[in-house]
Amino acid sequence: MTGPEDFCRRALPEVSRTFALNIPVLPAPLDLVVTVAYLLCRIADTLEDEARGQVSERAELFHTLGALVKLAPGWEDAAEEFARRSVAALRPSAPGAEVQLMRGTRTVLEAMRGLPHWTHRHIAACVGEMTRGMAEVMAALDGGAPQGLPDLRDTLQYCYYVAGTVGVMLTGLFVDGYASVRPRREELAPRAPAFGRALQLTNILKDVREDLDRGFCWLPRTYMDRHGLSPGTLTLPERRTDAVALLDDLVAVARHECDVSFEYSLLLPTTEPGLRLFCLWPLLFALRTLGVLAHNPAVFEPVPVKIDRETVMRIMILTRESVTDDGALQALYAECARGLPEGRNG
Repeated sequence: MTGPEDFCRRALPEVSRTFALNIPVLPAPLDLVVTVAYLLCRIADTLEDEARGQVSERAELFHTLGALVKLAPGWEDAAEEFARRSVAALRPSAPGAEVQLMRGTRTVLEAMRGLPHWTHRHIAACVGEMTRGMAEVMAALDGGAPQGLPDLRDTLQYCYYVAGTVGVMLTGLFVDGYASVRPRREELAPRAPAFGRALQLTNILKDVREDLDRGFCWLPRTYMDRHGLSPGTLTLPERRTDAVALLDDLVAVARHECDVSFEYSLLLPTTEPGLRLFCLWPLLFALRTLGVLAHNPAVFEPVPVKIDRETVMRIMILTRESVTDDGALQALYAECARGLPEGRNG
């Protein structure tokens, strides 16, 4: 017989390879706290990516999830009803692991209830803002984004809702959980949203062809207009030069977000190597991913472009070796950024 914690630890690698790598380096009990928080965010993400039906029905599911994480009286039955309705709303092609996670919503919330009480407000605030933002974006776009988002500000705001909110939550957990981090709150807080935006924008650029094939486009229309492009022309072979130029413009924006995120990582005290590794691994993976996306016309082909396992392992080994040496980390960051355009803030 297994409990809620076991369910969460088993579910994590099924729905995220990256976070299954870096969450275990966090010290206890933060590793479990972040596991549970990530799974709740993943449930919201699955609703966004895989749910069908009317916008109003999907928005209600988002709002219900945002309310459930407050663990108000009666949440157990409400969680069962939410899971039933959410699973019924998923398209048949939804990944099996994500369907199983959705079915286990009550179990994940039971795991949350067992976490140190001071962590609850950070998790609830994150999931609450994320689901509100997802519902707002979905309503504004009438359920999808086939024509892209209006401008870069909207794309980055979307990235904030789906990932930047996680950076804010993590900062709250780090500050409240570690006396060594607390004095750096004022420096960490303004940089926290960039972390999630960096990772999400990188994913948007990496998955641009897959999203287009599914009828979605999260790129800013102002940037596409600048290159005479639209979602309908992005993948045309005869427009490949323009598409790559657009891609490089947005890679420069993502690079800027990574630069800010690296500043954040180095602000974490060297006495907490687990916190540093947790942040540095996905950041350097994203930076290297941008390196293989930049100037690369293959991004607009059906076969996904991504970094190989050898690169992932090398980054992990080198980062472990230099986690307390800021100079060595700066050299590694520069190596991972080789070939990238300079960061651009919009």
